[in-house]
Amino acid sequence: MILSVILDQNVAPVLTEYLTIQRPHWIVRHVTDIGLNGATDQAIFEWAQRHEAIVITFDEDFADTRMYPVGTHAGVIRLRIWPTTTEATEAALGRLLATTPDAALPGSLVVIDNQRIRIRRTARHG
Repeated sequence: MILSVILDQNVAPVLTEYLTIQRPHWIVRHVTDIGLNGATDQAIFEWAQRHEAIVITFDEDFADTRMYPVGTHAGVIRLRIWPTTTEATEAALGRLLATTPDAALPGSLVVIDNQRIRIRRTARHG
């Protein structure tokens, strides 16, 4: 399954390479790749929706289902891990990739913390 993914500005740009290696069939971009560095959450979200891209972010606002209801967007992966190092982020994303089929991600809200992965999705997405 080909997925488009956009990494928010608070996610290290080197993680584009990690995800591309782990999922070579995904289209992975960082906000700096598309001229959105320093952009507002709304601008990033709107870009993601136009390109049907899943947003990967540390920003808790993207996990607010009042602002971004599950099933009304292409998907959000909210990283809620500590420390926020590249290594810890790779480990968290690795857990997600090892346990969750690609098909479960579009339209879903995924929250990854240090112990677990929670996925909220609408019925039409799984």
